[in-house]
Amino acid sequence: MAVYEVGKYRNVVLVGHGGSGKTSLAEAMLHKAGVTNRLGSTADKTSVLDVTDEAKEKGGSTDSAVCYLVHKGHHVNIVDTPGTAAFAGPAIGGLIAADTAIVVVSASSGIEVNTRKMFERAKKYGIGLAIVVSKIDAPNVNLEEVLGNLRSVFGNECVPVTLPTGSGKSVIDCLTNESGAADIFDVGEAHTGVLEAIVSVDDAMMEKYLGGEVSKDEALATAPKAVAAQTFIPTFFVNSRAEIGIAELLDAIVGLFPSPLQAKRRVMVDDGHEMPVDPTGADFVGQIFKVSSDPKTGIKYLGLRCLSGKLTHDMSIKTVADRKGFRPGQLQRLLGAEHKEVEAGVSGDIVSLAKLDLHVGDVVFTNKGGTIEKPPIPAPMFPLALESKSRGDEDKIAQAIRRYTDEDPCLRLERTQAGEMVLRGLDDTHVRTILNRLKHYFKLEVLTKTPKIPYRETIAGRADNIEYTHKKQTGGAGQYAKIVINVLPAQRGEGYEFVDKIFGGAIDQQFRPSVDKGIRAQMAEGVIAGYPVVDVKVELIDGKTHPVDSKDIAFQIAGRQAFKEGFMKAKPILLEPIVNLEVTVPTDKVGDIQGDIASRRGRPVGQDVLPGGLAVIKAQIPLGEVMDYNSRLSSISGGQGSFSIEESHYEPVPGNVQQQVIDQHKKEVEAARE
Repeated sequence: MAVYEVGKYRNVVLVGHGGSGKTSLAEAMLHKAGVTNRLGSTADKTSVLDVTDEAKEKGGSTDSAVCYLVHKGHHVNIVDTPGTAAFAGPAIGGLIAADTAIVVVSASSGIEVNTRKMFERAKKYGIGLAIVVSKIDAPNVNLEEVLGNLRSVFGNECVPVTLPTGSGKSVIDCLTNESGAADIFDVGEAHTGVLEAIVSVDDAMMEKYLGGEVSKDEALATAPKAVAAQTFIPTFFVNSRAEIGIAELLDAIVGLFPSPLQAKRRVMVDDGHEMPVDPTGADFVGQIFKVSSDPKTGIKYLGLRCLSGKLTHDMSIKTVADRKGFRPGQLQRLLGAEHKEVEAGVSGDIVSLAKLDLHVGDVVFTNKGGTIEKPPIPAPMFPLALESKSRGDEDKIAQAIRRYTDEDPCLRLERTQAGEMVLRGLDDTHVRTILNRLKHYFKLEVLTKTPKIPYRETIAGRADNIEYTHKKQTGGAGQYAKIVINVLPAQRGEGYEFVDKIFGGAIDQQFRPSVDKGIRAQMAEGVIAGYPVVDVKVELIDGKTHPVDSKDIAFQIAGRQAFKEGFMKAKPILLEPIVNLEVTVPTDKVGDIQGDIASRRGRPVGQDVLPGGLAVIKAQIPLGEVMDYNSRLSSISGGQGSFSIEESHYEPVPGNVQQQVIDQHKKEVEAARE
């Protein structure tokens, strides 16, 4: 397959809310460019980008898909991403591959929750931005209102490059045309807006423009710089099913969007030293943006954005974790589920590797290496505790789930202190989709329940001169250890600190780490309610050693017991996880939602009003109060609401809640003894 110069590549990622038309847009571009011989459709299950049975059945993406086309001598890579908040991981990973994010907005639905979130993520990550208004043929749409909302929410940098004309039967290019007929807005005003947005990125160009000296060719040459700087957000109108506006969009991608030479420059960091990655550099550098497994063969495929140099199958590449090096194997180019071999991965391109144990965000390199910043990944805060339906399947379940945690950075499988196997995702849909895959592909069924809240134990006071002596005599060699400790609170987030303050040989040096080991073991088990202890400081100030009976285990036991006693005397408290909650609902439901949040011990943080009669309510709330929030929100909003949570911090629980948790722990301990 052809390899191009770095300036001839364009890399775009399609982001937006579910159902906004991202996949249909990609299918229209592929068909218009002659890559496919028929226009694929998600509705009739002919889309080349819905590569799994699951995606075809759902009629929507649950993973990103990669495709490519050639237009006017340029190679365009396209990453289509899921639109539901549940599958934000693959969508965020897609930003790594791109130089420009195309935010797709349905003309009929307007700016939805995930549209706004992905726009902000792409903007913060620093890549170029563009907007495509899709489904302009939908009945009863007000396109002028849609454009006004875009500019209101995303800024006046959003300038229409195309406008619908002829009752939506075609579009007019507002960059090349200074006047003409359009269904909405004014072509002349749009033309002026495009030029002003472009020249605003360069002071000298702005001066020339104000003097009437800027030509269209000069503006076109400057446009990629303006898009990359986010001072110009080109906006397009399309009807993907009729391929209206698609040719103009493709022209803009190769003419207005930045090439890898003009786009956000990635920076590699190694031991605090920053090294900007030069797209024209000789040494190969690339970053993984996608991990997926073939459902039938289990083969693991990796999507790799090539940032510098050239990669061939027989070269040796390294990572920060593996500096010995390994061969990448055969390089391929993806077109949905189709894999085509390519002789090399060159700077600016996107290729696929197989059978390598790498993860989203990992950097591979041939010479100098390091890490490259990736977009922030939301922490998975929705948990379900899993139990095998069939005895003996626990290991199989864990192994199967790890396949999906490798693919999705927003999934996490963990074994809790209470011994529960807990799968964490972004919401109920996210986690249950994975469980459905277990059943479909691996024939593994699980029972689910709400897991225990991950409380933490700490202290609000201090306890000094806590003395404990451990003696045990069994006829032979005995056990002896005497220690004196102080237990103090640490600042929140500081963790645990053990300080040896013994002067002289009151305790032999070899046994002092044993005291620390015993304390750590007790901290892991908890003291008052069975949850890990955090943010404490322990000072070892005195003790005594027996010349014969003192042993490592004796001082471990002494450390445990002294810590328990000191902890109970130092005003023990329970900490609960607090999360940031964002709820999007129709404005007429705001009062009900605010009341419900208040009843759950939530604290309001702010509120935003969105176009389309929607409001976003922001609050901080205990995690334990939102474990059932999905069903509660659906009930209050009539199914019209959505929410997201992200971890924030820990706070002390109210006294009555603490006592309830302690009492429950005691009951569980007593039940386990019976």
